[in-house]
Amino acid sequence: MKEILHNEDNLKLDEITETVIRVKALLINNGKIFIGNENGVFQFPGGHLEEGEEFNTCLKREILEETGIEIEDNEIEKPFLKISMLSKNWPVPGKNRNCEIYYYAINTNKKPNLAKTNYTENEKKNNYKIEEIDLHEAINKIKENMPNNEMNSVISPDMISALEIYLDKEK
Repeated sequence: MKEILHNEDNLKLDEITETVIRVKALLINNGKIFIGNENGVFQFPGGHLEEGEEFNTCLKREILEETGIEIEDNEIEKPFLKISMLSKNWPVPGKNRNCEIYYYAINTNKKPNLAKTNYTENEKKNNYKIEEIDLHEAINKIKENMPNNEMNSVISPDMISALEIYLDKEK
């Protein structure tokens, strides 16, 4: 598994006061990738690992909530990328957070089923939807979308890195 570390605050590991773990999926169906779009912010399906939850369970739950696709254990391989972001005084002064995001590639023949989604109130308010994009056009689409919301400057570079690593691995 490839690892990327973002540590602009030059924190040492013993300065970290909390760790948050997230999982994200490159959900691929027949040369297309499903990407969430929340008011112009692109993101891969996924979310926070709950206390005591296994990674695969979290991944399946988040994919179901955001796409309505029910993933089976045999469709999940090991993560191919881990991105860690160390942030000083985040989310509040005095807290130093390590956010670890594990990226999985899941190839499936299933399509989104909006009847099975379970969006949060925030996702509903921000018009969350799933878009289907050609896998080999996804990097350009993400780059084109970056000006649509300032949050893309944080999220999009990691999405692009994940896609580049995945596509390079598939060659």
